[in-house]
Amino acid sequence: MLSLSPPPPPPASTTAAAAARHHHRRNAPFAPHHRRRRRFAHLTTSAVILGPDGRPIGGGPRDNKLPFTPPPTAPPDQLYQPFHPPPSPLPDKYKDLDLGQRLAVLRDRLGLWHEYAPLISALSREGFTPSSIEEATGISGVEQNRVVVATQVRDSLVADEGGFPAELLRYFDSYGGPELLYELRFLNARQRADAARHAIDRRLEPRGVRELARSMKDFPQRRGDDGWEAFTRDNPGDCLAFARFRQSREAIDAEDSVAELERALEVVDTEPARARVEAELDRARRKAAGEEVDDEDGAANAAAAASRPAVPVVRLMYGEVAEATTVLLLPVVREGDGGEALAHAPRRTRTDADLGMVEVDKGWTRWAVVPGWGPVAEVAGEAVVIELADGRTLPWRSAEAERVLVVANRGRREVVEDGIYVVEREGRLVVEKGRKLAAEGVGEAAAEVLVVVRPPRDEDDMISDDEWD
Repeated sequence: MLSLSPPPPPPASTTAAAAARHHHRRNAPFAPHHRRRRRFAHLTTSAVILGPDGRPIGGGPRDNKLPFTPPPTAPPDQLYQPFHPPPSPLPDKYKDLDLGQRLAVLRDRLGLWHEYAPLISALSREGFTPSSIEEATGISGVEQNRVVVATQVRDSLVADEGGFPAELLRYFDSYGGPELLYELRFLNARQRADAARHAIDRRLEPRGVRELARSMKDFPQRRGDDGWEAFTRDNPGDCLAFARFRQSREAIDAEDSVAELERALEVVDTEPARARVEAELDRARRKAAGEEVDDEDGAANAAAAASRPAVPVVRLMYGEVAEATTVLLLPVVREGDGGEALAHAPRRTRTDADLGMVEVDKGWTRWAVVPGWGPVAEVAGEAVVIELADGRTLPWRSAEAERVLVVANRGRREVVEDGIYVVEREGRLVVEKGRKLAAEGVGEAAAEVLVVVRPPRDEDDMISDDEWD
C-alpha cells in the first residue's frame, strides 16, 4: 500500500531562521509580484509497505524506502561483469597482434589467404579505406574484395549441412583459390557446394567457373525454353550443357551451332539431357551438310511445345507492387469455391484514377493487388483472380509446387484451341488448354486465362559483391 506522509520536522536552528525570515517579510512593504507559496507544495511522497496489522514493514520508523534486490555477486576469485563483448572475428593467432604486425601479415602474405582475409575486414571496420590498405600492404582494392568475398564463400562451404569434404576444401587453399570461389558468390549455399565439386572434378579455371555459375543462376529463369525440361536443375553439368545448348540455337552459322552442341555434350551428365543434345547435334550436322531439316519433326520438339505455357508466367519480385506506377485491385476466388463463386465475384463499375478509388457492384472478402499490366488493365472490369494451392496442377510440366494466382477474363469464355481457360471440374476450378477442351467438345469455359502470377522467391544465402573502390 502507498501512503502520503509529511516531511520530517526540520532542526531547531532551521526553525528559528525560518521564523526570523517570516517576521521580516511581514514587516516588509507589500511586493505585488511575489506569489504566496501553497502549503501542499511542501508535501513529499514516499512509498511505504504496510503489513497485515497496518504497520510499516521495514527497518525502523523512518525507513520508508522500497526494498530492492541487490545485484548478483560473483565468486570471490572472479570479477562481476554484466556485459560480455562479442567474440573477435579474427583468428586466435592474430588477436594479440598490434596494427603494425597485422599490416606486416598482409604485406608478406603470411599464412593461407583465407586465414589473413579477416584482417582486411577488421582494418575496414577500424576506418581504413581500400586505398590506404593497398598503400600499406600492396594488396589492391580488387584483390581485397576478391579475398574477402571468397572467404565468405569458403565459410559457407564449411558450414554446409551436407558437410563439404575437408579434402576437397583444401583444393582452394592455393593462391588461385580466391579467383575460383569468388565466381560462386551469386549462388545459394546448395548450388555453391555442387558447383565447387564440379569445378574440382573438371579442374576448371576461373573463366570456366564463371560460365558454370552463370548457367546455374540462369537455368531456372529459362523455364519454358525449347528443350529445358530434358535437363536437370540440380545438376551443374546439365545447367552448363543447357546454356551451351541454348547458345547453339542462337548461332547463325550451322558450324557454330555444331561446335556449341559438341561442347554441351562434353559436360552433360543425365541421360535425358544427353539424348536431347545428341538429337539436336544430329539435326545440326544434317543442316550443316545441306540436308533439309523439318523444324516441326521429332518427338523432342513436340515435347518442348507441350511443356511451354501459352500464356505469360510472371514471378513477382519483392517490392514490385509497391514500386509500380499503376496497380489493379482484383477479387480473389479459391479453386475450391467452384464456378458459381467465379461468376458472382464483383465486377468493377467505376474507377477514379486521379484519386485511386475503385467502385464495385458488391462486397467481397478477398482481394489481390497486382501491377497494372496492359492485358489485365484492358479488361479490369471482368478480371478475376483464381488462387491455386499447387502450381503443378497447371497444364504444363514446367510448373512447380507453389501457390500461384491465375488472372482470368470472364468476358471471354468461348474456347479456341490456342487459348488457356478456367473450367469447373467436380466442383473445383482448374486450368486447361483450349486444345484439350475442344477435343472434349467443350465450347464455353468459365474464363480465359490472361497471366499466371508466381510468388517472389528468396535467393537464400546470397553473398553481395561489395564495392570497395
